[in-house]
Amino acid sequence: QVQLVESGGGLVQAGGSLRLSCAASGSTFRTSIMSWHRQAPGQQRDFVASITAAGSKTYDASVKGRFTISRDNDKKLVSLQMNNLNPEDTGVYYCNAYDGARRSWGQGTQVTVSS
Repeated sequence: QVQLVESGGGLVQAGGSLRLSCAASGSTFRTSIMSWHRQAPGQQRDFVASITAAGSKTYDASVKGRFTISRDNDKKLVSLQMNNLNPEDTGVYYCNAYDGARRSWGQGTQVTVSS
């Protein structure tokens, strides 16, 4: 099983950038599909981006062209570079790992974008 700790959230003005990081521990990181999800107040948790063990990336349409997901298997790190942020990007961002059998979640990091 993978343990996850997110960092990098904060308050930023519209048009600004943030870089989120997710530090992982556990033996299955290298073969896990890693993803980011976000949850706005009173809303369900939504998919943002994912990256497979081979490096294939998928993005939600709302962030495509603005966000970039990456992973460093040696450091067991997953990052989400977020550019041109807008207030609709506000929410708690969660890192997720899926190893084919189990799904693990981090505790989340708050991102707030002011207009």
